[in-house]
Amino acid sequence: MFKTKICDILGIEYPILLGGMIWVGRSNLVAAVSEAGGLGLLGAGGMTIPEIEQDLQEIREKTQRPFGVNIPLVRPDAEDLIQASIQAGARVISTSAGNPKRYTGKIKEQGCKVIHVAFNVSGARKSQEAGVDVVVVEGFEAGGHNGVDELTTMAMVPQAVRAVDIPVVAAGGICDGKGLVAALALGAQGVQMGTRFIATHEAAPHPNVKKAVLEVPDNGTCITGRSLSGPTRAVRNKLSERILAAEKEGASPEELMEMIGEGRSIRACVEGDCEEGTVYCGQIGGYVDSIKSAREVIEETISEAKSIIESLQGLLSQ
Repeated sequence: MFKTKICDILGIEYPILLGGMIWVGRSNLVAAVSEAGGLGLLGAGGMTIPEIEQDLQEIREKTQRPFGVNIPLVRPDAEDLIQASIQAGARVISTSAGNPKRYTGKIKEQGCKVIHVAFNVSGARKSQEAGVDVVVVEGFEAGGHNGVDELTTMAMVPQAVRAVDIPVVAAGGICDGKGLVAALALGAQGVQMGTRFIATHEAAPHPNVKKAVLEVPDNGTCITGRSLSGPTRAVRNKLSERILAAEKEGASPEELMEMIGEGRSIRACVEGDCEEGTVYCGQIGGYVDSIKSAREVIEETISEAKSIIESLQGLLSQ
């Protein structure tokens, strides 16, 4: 057994959450993570309601364990997506990119748990005030969209733990048992992992994306979009280098948005163009060196964490 408070709250075996990754966390991966004892979260950011309903039906056919849906609140139809997800069987709703206060009560009234992703301590406090059950605090090491404060996981987690009474889950730069133990030492009750689950057999993106994650070096990711107040971490490629150069030269937001365009993540994740598409990847990508099953990732993470905790106990007996 390896249980923390979030295991009891969410009804899961291990304190490991799948990050809600667009074009990556589809039905196969979500079901696999949940079936292995973690919490699978459908990355619904780019999905329509019929697509969400279809994926949730497929998940229900593959696992009887709890699973959820991640919904960015910046979507104008967020409330409709939440309601459709609950009706289709999701027992957990994970929200991000917005204030969850408007939605939390309605979600909990229907018997579901609420997780919110925050990028600073103030966001964690607001999450608690909104009534969420669990808050994920995500450091700037993470792939995808990040907070403007550029706070790291190591610095932010203990501050968030001190600031709120609800359980905190650490995210950003975590991919194995070492990261899980570090998060627990900082006061978190579990971890959310994204990049590590990209490199799994069940993950949905094009094989080129998985290959790109395996090949990325320690300094192979970068942040673009700072001048747009929407910093995003992804693999360095031709597209990101052009964006960085334009930002350095003082390009206007309109010019940058035209350069970035729409569908860049689709171009990579669906079409496989990892030079002109966006490959979301955290800094921990440099540590990921093999494609495994979701079950292997979870079981190896827990096994390693147990071994580390046991070895650390020896320090006290000297």
